Amino acid sequence: MRLRLLIRRLTVSAPRMAVRSAMPWPLRWLALAIVLGFCAALALWAFEFGKDIAGLERGTKAQLQQVRTELAALQLELATVKSARDQAQSVANTVDTLLTTEKVAQESLLAQNKQLEAENRSLRDDLGFFETLIPAQVGGAIAIRGLQGELRNEREIRWQVLVIQANKNAPEFNGRLELSFSGLLNGKPWLATLPGGAQVLKLKQYGRMEGVFELPAQVVVKGLSAKVLEGSLVRSAQSIKL
Repeated sequence: MRLRLLIRRLTVSAPRMAVRSAMPWPLRWLALAIVLGFCAALALWAFEFGKDIAGLERGTKAQLQQVRTELAALQLELATVKSARDQAQSVANTVDTLLTTEKVAQESLLAQNKQLEAENRSLRDDLGFFETLIPAQVGGAIAIRGLQGELRNEREIRWQVLVIQANKNAPEFNGRLELSFSGLLNGKPWLATLPGGAQVLKLKQYGRMEGVFELPAQVVVKGLSAKVLEGSLVRSAQSIKL
């Protein structure tokens, strides 16, 4: 019985019934959003107003400005340090280049020094050998003790002449050395001397002269002759075959 009365109250047949117009759901959500936005704006205004009253925002702005100033100073200092570093690196590179150049020059000088020492030892050995060839008796004469000729590339001859005055206490000899080359040119006899003619020869005990003679084209060289002249007098002569 009670259940029927309850259902009757909840249905259209109830004794009292009120008819109300329902608001659409979009309008309800819009109204709710407006209310929430207003509440949020009010809360934000209250928060900002509180910070202004407490002075927190002013301190933060001052600290931010100070931090920006310090950052700008640090950036300027960093740029200065980088510039100094680049300059130091440039100086270091220049120093390394100079050290490398000096090292190469020093190595070249050491190599030249070793070569000169070797040549000096060779000359001392030659001098000792040549001195043993000079007799101790007085009354020796100028003599050609060594005449050499080497054909190279079939276009030039490298020649060497050793002249000895067989007296350890002999005065200085002043004369001339004359070289002549003989051979065949197109099947005919050919003879030539040094381009500058006879060379001046000065010595006390021994003298060594050398040079290179260029052969004309189509010349077949056969021999080499050397003469030591004192004025128009031939003091010594020697010939070799090539």
